[in-house]
Amino acid sequence: MSALEQVTYADRGTALSGWLARPATSARAAVVVFPTIMNLTPTIEAKAKALADAGYLALIADFYGVLPADFAAAGEAAAALRADPVAYRARLLSALDALRPLAGDLPLAAIGFCMGGQAVLELAREDADLAVVASFHGILETARPADKPIRARILVCHGDADALVPREQVLRFWQEMDAVKANWHFHSYAGVPHGFTNPLPSPSNGALFYDSSADRQSWSAMLGLFDEVFG
Repeated sequence: MSALEQVTYADRGTALSGWLARPATSARAAVVVFPTIMNLTPTIEAKAKALADAGYLALIADFYGVLPADFAAAGEAAAALRADPVAYRARLLSALDALRPLAGDLPLAAIGFCMGGQAVLELAREDADLAVVASFHGILETARPADKPIRARILVCHGDADALVPREQVLRFWQEMDAVKANWHFHSYAGVPHGFTNPLPSPSNGALFYDSSADRQSWSAMLGLFDEVFG
C-alpha cells in the first residue's frame, strides 16, 4: 500500500482535507473513517492503512478543516460543530460525498472512533447510502433520534466501563434502534473504558485508556461483519 493521499473537499465554504488509503489490489468496498475529537492522528492513520491492507479503499474524514492544538481546543471545535445537529450531519455527509467519486461502483461503509463513532451513527440515523456502519467507543446520544427505517447494518463496539456512555444511554440507544427495526449488533467489553482503541497517551482527565484485547476483538468483529456484507 502506498502512502496516504490528500483529498480536498468542502462543506458550505469550509475547506476540508481527507486522507485516502488505497489497497494494493482491487477494493472490496469503500470506507469513510471518522476520527476522534482530535481529528487526524497517527492512530487513525494506522486504522485507515489497516483497512487498505484488508482490501478496502479508506478515506479519513476531516471534522474541522484544522488540527486542534490540544484536547481543550478540540473540545471547543467539536462543541461548535455539534451545536447545530443539521449542520453537523451535513459536515458528515460531505465526507461521504468526497468518497463517492473515488469509490465508483463500490459499496460504501463508515467507521468511527469516539466522536467518529457518534458520527457514523448519525449517518445511519440520516439513512445515508451506507451498507455498514461501525462505531468504536462512540457516543450514543443524539439530538435527532431515528424516526425512520435505517438501511445500514450497525455494529457498536462499546466499553462497559465507559464513563462517557453510561448504561442508561446504552439502553436508550437499544430502544431507539428497536423502534425503527434497525439491524444492529452491540458488543460490550466488561471493565473496558472509553478510548480503548487508542494506544496514545490519554488526556489528563484519566477517562480514556487503551485495552489491547478490546481493540483486537472489536476490529475482528468489524472485519467479520464486512466479510458477511461484502463477501
